[in-house]
This record gives sequence, structure tokens and C-alpha cells, in this order.
Amino acid sequence: MMTPSHEPNPRLKPFSGPALLSYGFRPFFLLAAVYAGFGVLIWLPMFFGEFAMPTAFSPLDWHIHEMLYGYLPAVITGFLLTAIPNWTGRLPLQGASLAGLVTVWIAGRIAVSVSAVVGPFTSAAVDGLFLLLVASATGREVIAGRNWRNLPPIFIVLIFLAGNVLFHIEDYATGKAEFSTRLGTAAAIALISLIGGRVVPSFTRNWLARENPGRLPVPFGRFDQAVVAVSVLAMVSWVASPAWIGTAAVMLLAAAAQTIRLARWAGDRTWRDRLVLILHIGYAFVPLGFAMLAANILLPQVISISAGIHAWTVGAIGTMTLAIMTRASLGHTGHTLAAGPLTHAIYAAVVIAAVLRVAAALLPDAMTLLLHAAAAAWIAAFWMFAAGYGPLLMRPGR
Repeated sequence: MMTPSHEPNPRLKPFSGPALLSYGFRPFFLLAAVYAGFGVLIWLPMFFGEFAMPTAFSPLDWHIHEMLYGYLPAVITGFLLTAIPNWTGRLPLQGASLAGLVTVWIAGRIAVSVSAVVGPFTSAAVDGLFLLLVASATGREVIAGRNWRNLPPIFIVLIFLAGNVLFHIEDYATGKAEFSTRLGTAAAIALISLIGGRVVPSFTRNWLARENPGRLPVPFGRFDQAVVAVSVLAMVSWVASPAWIGTAAVMLLAAAAQTIRLARWAGDRTWRDRLVLILHIGYAFVPLGFAMLAANILLPQVISISAGIHAWTVGAIGTMTLAIMTRASLGHTGHTLAAGPLTHAIYAAVVIAAVLRVAAALLPDAMTLLLHAAAAAWIAAFWMFAAGYGPLLMRPGR
């Protein structure tokens, strides 16, 4: 797994086209940010019956699908297309090939939104093609580079592909996509546990060694392997049996293990560097999600399942993706790795969105107000990224 001490750029092919198509992170981070804001902007009017789209999905399932299998795969793709050349030393995807992949992603978003017109099978085929191509392209590069230790993220992309196909099938057959929602959510948290578990302590160690000598993160070792194993076991149990008492037990064990793991990374010593601190804050939502989902099983009348799911999706996924998007965008365009006022505002907005969205699930009497406030903060976070980082992503650099 990637354990970068810095964010190097691999060698690039001569490229004279638009800068946006010179590297995978550029189009996918920008489009993901725009779409994340847009998807939530129209989600609440859909949820409250004030707006309708010609989709075969219910408003709730459209929202879940487009965040979990639309927005998130775009960010993952941007990350992998940028990281894999560093892992393997091979040339990155550029130009027409990258444009083709972007076009397929956009086509998937359109197909899902008009699936009531084009039909569920056409929608599923168009939408599923993107992750199939991503898995093929990234898997080929890792295998060709004989970089076997970085195959796990490719396997998780394949799980996303399976979950996406199952989402379409499950929704068509039953009108709800509960199993595939849990599968995709678990795959995302597994990816954060794998990659975040390498990147967070690595970036923390680099900054502390340079700026704040003293206690450093504990290196990845057998304890981390055990934490990942317990977490995966807990999520497999949750995906298969979300109400089983045994699931609650192993989820609580995973919550405790992930909390200890995070504490070993010395995040309390990173307050002066928000680019590093936000990684710790985002990762903190991982054990919180485990704990809240366990609490939902034990006390379903008190703790809503939505609270745990949104601790993971808005908290862990939303915060960690923006943390990676901002850092990678700065590092790979030759800018100083420092968080300015705009980046501070982005981080504050996404954390506020996460807290408010979890609160909305816990406080039903205030749900409507909290939902709208969380949505506004989420939209602000991602559209601030698009507005502030978009010009940087579209300009030539490094």
C-alpha cells in the first residue's frame, strides 16, 4: 500500500492538450466536487416532493446511489489514476483515454437520472461500464508493474462494481436497495481503513519530524493488520446481518480497535497544520460509525441506523475525500502544501455538515431544519473546492 513521504510526480508523456486532461485527478476531482454539491442541492426538494426527475429509483435510492456509486467512484478513480503511476513507475492515463473515461462517468450519471425513460437495464449497463473500465485500467497497471502489494484497492473497486450492479437489480426487484447500500458503504470504509491507515500516519510523521519533533505515529504493524481484519469482519457481518446481536459485538470491538489505532497516530500534535489535522478528524468518523451502528442494533428505538451510516458517509467519506482532494491537488500542481483560508473554510464546512447530518438522525423533532443546514454546509464545502481549486486543476502545472 502507498506510504508516500511526499507527493512525487511520475514521468509524463508529452501532452499538448487541455491541462484538465493531463492527469486523472484533475477532471475527476473537479467533476466529483461539482456533482456532490449538485446532487445534494436537488436531493432535498426530491425528498420533500417538490421536484421530480425521470429516474426509476425512489428519491431516497437516487440520492444514495449517486453519492455512493456516482460521486465516490469519481474521487476514487482520480486518486487511483494519480497514485498508481507513483506505485508502479508507469505512465499515467492522459488525453483521449482519460476523456473517454470521464465521458463514461458522465453518461452513467445521466442514465441513472433518466432511467425511467431509457429503462432500468440500459441504465444499469451504462452506469456499470464506468467501474468496469476503472477496474480493468487500474488492475492492468498494477499487474503490469508487478506491484502486488497494491492490489487490495483494485479488489475494493471490484466490490464497488458488484455493489453497483446489485443496487440496480435489487431496486428493480424490490423497490429498495438496502443490501447493496450496506455493501458499498462497507467497501468505502474498508478503503479508508486501508489507504487512510497508511497515508494518515505517513503524512503526520513527515510533518512532525520537520515541524514539531517529539512523539511520532506508531508505524504500521501487526496491530494495524488486526484492526483492519476485525473491521472487515464487522462490516461483513453488518452487510449480511445488520440487526444481529453478534454484529453489534464485533462492531463495538472494531470501534474500540479503530479508536486506539487513531490515537497511536499522534494527531493531537498536528493542530498547526490543517492539511494533516483534517485527516485525523475525518478518520475519527470511522470508529464513530462503528459505535453508532452497534448502538442502533442494541437500542434501535434510541439510535437511528441513519446516524451511524451518515457518520460514515458524510463524516468519514465526505471529510476524507475532501482532505485527499485538496492535498493531492496542491501537491501534484506544484503548490506549497499549506492550507489557506479557503481550504480552512472547506474543512470547517464539511465537518459541520457531518455533525449536523448525524444530529438530524438523532433528533427527529429538529430533523427538517438540521437536514437543510447540513445540506447547505455540504454544498458549500464541495462548491468552495470547485470554485477555489477548479482554476488550479484546469491550469498547466507540473
